[in-house]
Amino acid sequence: MAEHSIVLSQYARLGGFAVDLVRIGEKVVDRDKIRRAVDKILDLRATGLPQQEVADQLGIDRAFVSKVETMGEIRRGGRIALIGFPLKNKDEIGAIAASEGLDTVLLMNDVERWQWVKGRSGEVLIGDIMGLITAAKDCDAVIFIGSDMRIRLAEAILGPKVLGIEIGTSPIKEDKYVDPEKVRALIREIRV
Repeated sequence: MAEHSIVLSQYARLGGFAVDLVRIGEKVVDRDKIRRAVDKILDLRATGLPQQEVADQLGIDRAFVSKVETMGEIRRGGRIALIGFPLKNKDEIGAIAASEGLDTVLLMNDVERWQWVKGRSGEVLIGDIMGLITAAKDCDAVIFIGSDMRIRLAEAILGPKVLGIEIGTSPIKEDKYVDPEKVRALIREIRV
């Protein structure tokens, strides 16, 4: 059975294009076609269309739309942002944010944060900061990892949705290690 799948895929490549086909009994199934259909379902749902409307547009059952969402669901609940700097283990914290399905993530080490600031004109920097504030305001909770002063500033701008993880007194001039499990526990506590 698997041999036929391999032969079929190799045959498709002979024509100068690659197709990811698989034989299931008497059927030949195009994996890419399935991926495109699932992408279309998710794109339409992300615009706010109800499941039934998406199903009607694509000529499929509403239950299938629901099953697709259930298969890929990472978490439920409101939007959560994670912002933090200067972090020694930003990649580790970023991996947790990705695995927990956070909506907005901005993590930098000390070198990156200064490059980010110095690499922009004043006009662009203000625009970028306003964009970040807008993205954070759209979230239901914002986990902010930073100095005491930066956390107070975030609270003044965003209000009570800010949950701070203080990593030192301002100004912090070197990268700080943050306990990844503390971050994961806070994310999980927020979404309950």
